[in-house]
Amino acid sequence: MTRTFVLFAAFAILVFNIPALAQAQAPAGEGNAAAAPGAVDPPAKKPPLTFFQIIFSGGPLGIANMVVLIGLSLTAAYLVFDNLMLIRKPNLIPAGLSDDVRRLVSENQIPQAVAACKEEPSFLSYVLLHGLAEINGGWADVEKAMEDATAEQAARLFRRIEYLSVIGNIAPMVGLLGTVTGMLLAFKQVADTEGNAGAAQLADGIYQALVTTVAGLLIAIPALGAFALFRSRVDQLVAEAAYAALHALSPLKQRSTSASAPPVQPPAPPPPPRK
Repeated sequence: MTRTFVLFAAFAILVFNIPALAQAQAPAGEGNAAAAPGAVDPPAKKPPLTFFQIIFSGGPLGIANMVVLIGLSLTAAYLVFDNLMLIRKPNLIPAGLSDDVRRLVSENQIPQAVAACKEEPSFLSYVLLHGLAEINGGWADVEKAMEDATAEQAARLFRRIEYLSVIGNIAPMVGLLGTVTGMLLAFKQVADTEGNAGAAQLADGIYQALVTTVAGLLIAIPALGAFALFRSRVDQLVAEAAYAALHALSPLKQRSTSASAPPVQPPAPPPPPRK
């Protein structure tokens, strides 16, 4: 145990003293280099670029691409916030509406059921109003009207979140366009200098051109992820709304079934016994 501790302490002292030794030797080396005749000074390092300098370092075309990407990112952020506020169960399926309409329909209070739906405009109330509008045509017409209304409202919700998918597909293409144009300009610089441009200059132009691709991917990945989550949520809520609508108007189905059932004939009396 003692030997292990001693070895560990010696190793720690050696590690922490290496930088100090290097710093102590550096001035001597610099002095020798300065004293040496004909010594070439090392090239001065460029100051690091700021975040905004990197973003807008692609020239006019790169700036135009970045402006488009910034607009797409702001639009995607607005759509995510808007859909978060809209695609919620209390907004699409108000609590208690299905049970209230079922009770009113069971009591044959159809006008009151229509008024209850109009008081709470939502996905579910829209479907119920279309079903109640076809109440005189029988259960088949009521069910068909509710199916059509459900499909219409589901398509409206999907159209709202579809814009996120569009942004997720367009943003990488815009970023790639900026990268391709930046690469063209970098290689054009090499051609104009007749191949005298160094690798450092070429690498500088290429990394500036790749900034737009990175920005496009940073926009596309969250947009597509949000689209997938919203699509799953819409599917779940549409299924719940369809079930709630059928539950609310199921007394109409029972009434239609009992009205259309043929009357049951009483059994014939048995024949008299033979003598």
